[in-house]
Amino acid sequence: MKRLGLLLAGILLVLGVTACWGANESADTEAKVGATEAGGGISLVSIFGTERFDKPIGLEHRSGYADLVYIVEQPGRIVSKNLKRPADKQQIVLDITDRVYDAEGEQGLLGLAFHPSHPNQAYVNYTTETHTVIARYEVSAEDEHLLDPASEQILLTFEQPFPNHNGGQLSFGPDGYLYIATGDGGSGGDPLNNSQNLNSLLGKILRIDVDRAAANLAYAIPQDNPFIGRGMPEIYAYGLRNPWRFSFDETTGQLWAADVGQNRYEEINLIEKGKNYGWRIQEGTECYNPESGCEQDGLEQPLFTYDHEQGVSITGGYVYRGNRLTQLKGTYMYADYGTGLMWGLRLQSNGTIDNRMLLESDMNITSFGEDGAGELYICTQDGRILSIF
Repeated sequence: MKRLGLLLAGILLVLGVTACWGANESADTEAKVGATEAGGGISLVSIFGTERFDKPIGLEHRSGYADLVYIVEQPGRIVSKNLKRPADKQQIVLDITDRVYDAEGEQGLLGLAFHPSHPNQAYVNYTTETHTVIARYEVSAEDEHLLDPASEQILLTFEQPFPNHNGGQLSFGPDGYLYIATGDGGSGGDPLNNSQNLNSLLGKILRIDVDRAAANLAYAIPQDNPFIGRGMPEIYAYGLRNPWRFSFDETTGQLWAADVGQNRYEEINLIEKGKNYGWRIQEGTECYNPESGCEQDGLEQPLFTYDHEQGVSITGGYVYRGNRLTQLKGTYMYADYGTGLMWGLRLQSNGTIDNRMLLESDMNITSFGEDGAGELYICTQDGRILSIF
């Protein structure tokens, strides 16, 4: 399939895209260089000009700081940029490169979430050489814009048997609890069968209460977590391979997770409490281990899959709820890291799926991000941050 890769001269980079669900008339075309394809609906704009970041893998916002976005750099830094003054120099908010291990491609600083009610608290997900660490940081006493590296409180840590499939996403749900994505522990094919093991935190979505502490923990277990007394109490859902990115729909509260596949299928799941999403018994909707005749009763089937003729590594996004792209409201926007393709998926009221191509970018899209107004951005492996217009 043909891909578009248009590197345009000037301060702003704009990529043309395919039309989807009607054309967008709200974008300020005078602020862009070049043009979209005929009838095109959206564009990507390099809002920070030619500035590059060091392996950006996430972009987050913080309550009360509407003009700022916080960019997560995999080697171990968080930097902020001002959306209204994009030419301003980036500010280093937190540097923990001294404790983050990123020698392997899927390790490093992998997630960030600011507490929605206590924006002076930031939660991060990073790897050491052998473990995942979930930690909390407080703002600096001297500067509210900075996080104090000496304030680290480690909440949770667990061993990673291999250097890949570390998950990484952190997000606060509408219930106020912190949700954590963990991969199956790596190698290939989940050789330790961690995802189906309720006594392992790997291959799961975890949920913890960071506003309380209980027993010998630095956090509390929500009372309605589904596996209390019959597995690790932090587990919210299981049977996942590498849910690199998930997000909550701010309107419906649904948890959308994109699970990176093995050899054949990439999948999108709507995560619900206590459910088993099938890995390593199945990949997508097909048997994986065993290769045929697997027992699929009790497994939650994915909402949507695509095979490796279309892409090889899904990058989960967001259900769009901003105001800039009116034709895309309610659309789950996601991409494929390997091909640069971006799609929009709508779950119709009758339960059917409408999935359409949005963009052929020819970029390695590592993550989506959302600002305080609900507008979306992408991060690329080569260091760019692009806004979706």
